[in-house]
Amino acid sequence: MPGRDRQSASNGLRRRPSFSGRDRRVTKALAVCRKELRQIRRDRRTLLILIFVPAFFLLLYGYALNWDIRHITLAVQDRDATPESRALVSAFVNSGYFDYIADAHSPGEIDRLLDLNEARAVLVIPEGFARDVARGSGPQVQVLINGENANTATTVMGYAANIVRSAGASLAPAAAARAPLVSVEPRIWYNPELRSTLFLVPGLIAYILMITAVISTAISIVREKEVGTMEQVRMAPIDTFSFVVGKTIPYFLISLASAALIVLAAMVLFQLPMRGNWLSLLVALSLFIAGALGTGLVISTVADTQQVAFQAAMLSSFLPTLMLSGFIFPISSMPKVLQIITYGVPARYFLIALRGIVLKGTSIWLLLPQMGALIVYALVMLTLASLRLSREAR
Repeated sequence: MPGRDRQSASNGLRRRPSFSGRDRRVTKALAVCRKELRQIRRDRRTLLILIFVPAFFLLLYGYALNWDIRHITLAVQDRDATPESRALVSAFVNSGYFDYIADAHSPGEIDRLLDLNEARAVLVIPEGFARDVARGSGPQVQVLINGENANTATTVMGYAANIVRSAGASLAPAAAARAPLVSVEPRIWYNPELRSTLFLVPGLIAYILMITAVISTAISIVREKEVGTMEQVRMAPIDTFSFVVGKTIPYFLISLASAALIVLAAMVLFQLPMRGNWLSLLVALSLFIAGALGTGLVISTVADTQQVAFQAAMLSSFLPTLMLSGFIFPISSMPKVLQIITYGVPARYFLIALRGIVLKGTSIWLLLPQMGALIVYALVMLTLASLRLSREAR
């Protein structure tokens, strides 16, 4: 009996532990994950591109895409030549938006300055300006603006109107004190300085993350097809779900690290605030990245070469994120057909969540519709990729 007990004990030590189906899937997924991490570690150029190129794009686009127009070249025709008229010119120059370049002494000189784009705007102060200011009769000044670029012209017109209004109030305080019966006191929340970067930088974060995540996963599987290792993977005893999860985890972690670097760079370089919860931001970033990686996996199941995969990834991520997400163009201003199409663009929901978290401090509970849409998109893409890979394996 004691010998039988010792034998059974030794057999028990040699017996392999039993794994459930779920445990085997996790083990296989981790094995694929380790293999992919080794491959990424060997290709250090790709790793550097995935982590640092997004931050470089943010730096490049963040400074290039700026709607805060400054250094507007200004010519002046001062027909009054009084201290009051010179004070108005000083108000334009000291605003930080206009750069004084020349005096225009005749209408022909004004035409020449505008025709040659030497001046983007010309301030014309009529005779009797100081007299009308003293009387409080509302003197009229003229601002001639180069309208080649409609957006720039509209912005310059707004700058000029505000400067003239505030300068008039300081030159004639008695007239300004006679306020109308009804007045408007605008107060701008979340972005009181109306800095365009606070609107554009969150969109750049979504744009850069979407492109890099989709391209990286799309090319990774297609590369295995071209090398021939994909056939070995198909012959291995691994199910499609474990393969997809194992392939996604490394790029998910790298993309998340890249996202953290981008957000940090945006806060340091562009003073992007963080008024919300960091955990909410992490959840939003994770869901968006998961959906982007799923899109890349779907593309990889369709494309046979890296060139085709790259072009398909750019087409599916670049245009929708740039044009149909609300990044630059308001969705409410689009035709109804395009508005319906935007519901299938994940960046639309991510931008609402991201801007709400960093600019408004919105609670994640108020962003549940957007978070739910990102979850659905990620599940659909990952499931579709699994089904496509299963069909190819047959």
